[in-house]
Amino acid sequence: MTVWSVLGGAMMPSMGWACACGCGVFDVGGSSMLPNGAGGMAYLQYDWQNQNHNWSGTSQAPAANNSDKDIKTDFIMIGAQYLFNRSWGVQIEMPHDYRTFRTDTGNGPSGITTLKWDAPGDLRVHALYTGFAADLSSGLDFGLKLPTGNFTENDANGDIDRDSEIGTGSTDLLLGGFHRGNLTANQKWDWFVQGELDVPVLTQDQYRPGIEFDADAGIDYKGFSLGRVRISPLAQAIFSARSSDTGAEASNPVASGYERLLLSPGIEFHIHPVVIYADAEIPVWQNFVGNQLAAAVLFKVSVSYHF
Repeated sequence: MTVWSVLGGAMMPSMGWACACGCGVFDVGGSSMLPNGAGGMAYLQYDWQNQNHNWSGTSQAPAANNSDKDIKTDFIMIGAQYLFNRSWGVQIEMPHDYRTFRTDTGNGPSGITTLKWDAPGDLRVHALYTGFAADLSSGLDFGLKLPTGNFTENDANGDIDRDSEIGTGSTDLLLGGFHRGNLTANQKWDWFVQGELDVPVLTQDQYRPGIEFDADAGIDYKGFSLGRVRISPLAQAIFSARSSDTGAEASNPVASGYERLLLSPGIEFHIHPVVIYADAEIPVWQNFVGNQLAAAVLFKVSVSYHF
């Protein structure tokens, strides 16, 4: 029994950024984006993944088993977070994605069709609560993912499936939380955990994306500095899971849903009031339903301004 047979039975009514390729994994990772006091933060984030390896189950599978050959996506997101006081705040995130999709349609000399498009993604709005402890070490977030993203992009032959669209067309409930603490008395070594659950509740055009859960646990070190720049290396383990899509417009036979574990080295540069963060996320274990395209590595870079 998988984690999704439990979650699915409890939460599905009947059966970061939005796509069946698991972009929600970009919504966790690093401690610099966690609330740390009254005031605001504006940020720009860039994520990238190139899904060009066919996987089935827990191992790589022959490319011939999957008509889709490559999905390359650049995710660009602008966001803002503001804490009105030590307990309550809000966060809003608006993505815009650029996608290149190569699939074997059987048309033309090679049979391979390459499609390129860009579009806004799905807007995410969160309420934040950090009133559990005086040091804001624990918090909850809850909100909505709204269907602002394009989910109707297609060519004349209808080669883009719903799970390859930039938007899902669904309204989702979001629920997450975090906790952080010190590992050493000198407060140079910290640890943190965070997670987010994304549950579609309202859907369109006979397509229900899967429930997605993303979580990470990490440690970072705050003992390095160069002039006024504080340098914090960090290491994380990220778990990401998604149940299979359903509905008449979902892939048939089923080729969606997965569980995976990624290891992620990263680094933060603190140059008050600016923080620069970067990491690489490397899958070390994957379990995919059907035949799906997987990325060998995922990248994230963000720049935030605190005020």
